[in-house]
Amino acid sequence: MALFVTAAVTNAQDKQPNVIIMYIDDMGIGDVSCFGGSYTPTPNIDRLAQQGLSFTQYYSAAPVSSPSRCGLITGQYPLEHGINTFMDTRAANRRVEQLDYLNPSAPSIARAFQQAGYATAHIGKWHLGGGRDVTDAPGFENYGYDEHVSTYESPDPDPVITSRNWIWANTDSIKRWNRTAYFVDKSLEFIRRQNGKPFFLNLWPDDMHTPWVPEVFAEIREKWEKEDAFEPVLKEMDVQLGRFLSELDKMGLSENTIVIFTSDNGPAPSFMQRRTLGMRGAKNSLYEGGINMPFIIRWPAKIQPGGRNDSSIVSAMDLYPSLCKMAGISVEKGYKSRGEDMSRQLLGNNKKSRKTDLMWDFGRNKSFNFPGKKENRSPHLAIRSGRWKLLCNDNCTDMELYDLETDRNETINLADQNPHLARKLAEKVCAWYQKNKLKVKNEE
Repeated sequence: MALFVTAAVTNAQDKQPNVIIMYIDDMGIGDVSCFGGSYTPTPNIDRLAQQGLSFTQYYSAAPVSSPSRCGLITGQYPLEHGINTFMDTRAANRRVEQLDYLNPSAPSIARAFQQAGYATAHIGKWHLGGGRDVTDAPGFENYGYDEHVSTYESPDPDPVITSRNWIWANTDSIKRWNRTAYFVDKSLEFIRRQNGKPFFLNLWPDDMHTPWVPEVFAEIREKWEKEDAFEPVLKEMDVQLGRFLSELDKMGLSENTIVIFTSDNGPAPSFMQRRTLGMRGAKNSLYEGGINMPFIIRWPAKIQPGGRNDSSIVSAMDLYPSLCKMAGISVEKGYKSRGEDMSRQLLGNNKKSRKTDLMWDFGRNKSFNFPGKKENRSPHLAIRSGRWKLLCNDNCTDMELYDLETDRNETINLADQNPHLARKLAEKVCAWYQKNKLKVKNEE
């Protein structure tokens, strides 16, 4: 039986795809309806999942903003780049033994696409240098972005959303409750100006990070970290992302645009683990609730709709090599990824797991922020190796071993029952840490 394919679909399959990465700030996997969330319906994010492929074993590169973003952009461990937690003042950065900004000589996925002839833009939160008293952070152009619109935690904050040096102020021209709408508007303006030229876009909203300020609670500060404020903010973000996706449809761009939806790290607060689907941990924790994030990829020209992958272990560091492969472009000259080419998995053609282990580093000294609940405060290092996950400190003490196939909530420590496996994984992650950490002087 002959198959007839429309000219539009054939053309979309032949052209280089556009790429959009929606990177949500502090969103837990339990915030999204299609992953089991129960707060408020997220019909537009759910529609994206229905039209694409969802992964339940996707991991961020870190349990907090700056290193997580570093891992995605570079495709390498943030540990290698001296980024250990959220970027702060110079003095605070020294206390956690980190640098003040991402070195512009580091690899950049945006630069790879720019070198391939793509238009590139970063719209939304950056948090890889700039703000507070860090006035010498490199500009966005140094990382491969043609255009940018960003928040106060960047080298060039947009004045309409940064009248003061904080996440938001009532003197901002664009109010907190209109931020995602503003980022969507700016993203659509960028896309419309390309006139058919392929584009790479970061759309990185920050409204799921506290304070949650829906218009109805604008003057009620005590509500800004309560569930009463969280739910309408989540609902509004879903509405605005839906508007963005609908405009892509109207422009005829959806068919050949790769859209990725995910989060930088776990939620804070977690509301008794409701926002992590019961998984232990939260933001600033290496337990699953801090690093296991929702992940959706849609590319109608190539990916069958409505799929779900529960078996492939995918990392943010995989996105650089995988998206370059999917778009048919080269990585930067001399680039060495710490992730893997998972393009076959992302296209839904292969459910095999990864060849390499994943490793994390967070909380090397007392100056780091840690979750308020003691049971969510993890050891300093973690490694995921197949079904097994081990956490320990960098001297291989306090070993915790979990079988994530049977114990996703990390409740039963099997280290004593599997001493050889626990020691093997602990020695591997400790050696990785000692080899790769940058020596950044703690001035205290």
